[in-house]
Amino acid sequence: MSIRAQVDGWLTEHTDELIRWRRHLHTHPELSHMEYDTTAWIAEQLADRGMEPKLFPGTGLMVDIGPDTGHRIALRADIDALPIEEKAVVEFSSRTPGVMHACGHDVHTAIVMGAACALHAADLNHGVRIIFQPAEEVMDGGAPDVVSWGGLEDVASIFAVHVEPKLRTGKIGLRTGAITSAADILEVKVNGPGGHTSRPQMTADVVYALSSVVTQLPALLSRRVDPRTGTVLVFGSINAGYAANAIPENGRISGTLRTADIGVWRAAEPLITELIAQIIAPTGCTHEVVYTKGVPPVINDDVATALMANAARGIDAHSIVAAPQSSGGEDFSWYLEHVPGSMARLGCWSGTGRQFDLHQGDFVVDERCLGVGVRLFGAVVDGYSREMNNDTQRPVGPDGFLPTR
Repeated sequence: MSIRAQVDGWLTEHTDELIRWRRHLHTHPELSHMEYDTTAWIAEQLADRGMEPKLFPGTGLMVDIGPDTGHRIALRADIDALPIEEKAVVEFSSRTPGVMHACGHDVHTAIVMGAACALHAADLNHGVRIIFQPAEEVMDGGAPDVVSWGGLEDVASIFAVHVEPKLRTGKIGLRTGAITSAADILEVKVNGPGGHTSRPQMTADVVYALSSVVTQLPALLSRRVDPRTGTVLVFGSINAGYAANAIPENGRISGTLRTADIGVWRAAEPLITELIAQIIAPTGCTHEVVYTKGVPPVINDDVATALMANAARGIDAHSIVAAPQSSGGEDFSWYLEHVPGSMARLGCWSGTGRQFDLHQGDFVVDERCLGVGVRLFGAVVDGYSREMNNDTQRPVGPDGFLPTR
């Protein structure tokens, strides 16, 4: 019996349990770097089913399944929630005030737990690593920590899904290349001596300098960066002064830079710093730029995405749709800086009624997507296993995949 068939068989018997897991996670959300109870609960569920989970320092865990073949395929879930008050009316709503799984990480975690249990009960001819990653929702954590803790050691390729409420349940969105954007945070602090608004020529106008950056920087950037890269700079905050007739001594603006091009992302900080200095110089103000590098774009490997496409096609020949490139950030990208892999969009809209959105307090999912996710991962592992079985005489390439015939 194929691995895919064994996973399907497990799912037939454990669908209700899978839903209970997801609802437990949804009811007990925890913020980034604070997923202590979530980590302990996942570890307990896996251990009760005969697995040996390894806890990461702080929060998060991983577990290895199958034989130690030297090249493992990895499946990743993110386990943290968001500081959002739940507004959805469901019987398993969040019991933690101001915290909610508004990005579907409860779904991701339940799916990967299901895949782990199903694969643990299957006959595997190669190793699989299951990663439950903390702190995806914040800039300072998550995937880089997992990498530093050895999460990718002996991993040849890695896969993940992300729920997509704009897709009907059963649909799987795939894309080769960038599927998300890089996301950096920019803060500019501007200072001057202050003064009276009736005599701007006798001081340095902080408010004028700030507004110049807000209006000119995005425009200048559009002339220095290829527009086909999907590079967007938007300011979300501007603060300066209190009185209508007083020029303040300081102020600040902050915003985000997003791009689908990793080359632009790597060169963005010095370019933006240069442009800001040129804009502010004529005003006579001084300034400080605080540029916080976020995450690179998720760049799906073509071979890994083809493997995922074959897996999805094996489940439902009509399931695959082209996923658009998103301006959102996702720290799964850090894994892809080290090993090839692919992230898919998992449809979670019931097909009737309103289509909800991520990071909203009323976000709900169609729980039938849980089974689709487990089957997809089972089929991915099955496809990888078949390649390994069919090509035992061909060496594995440096990226962990078998060379093209």
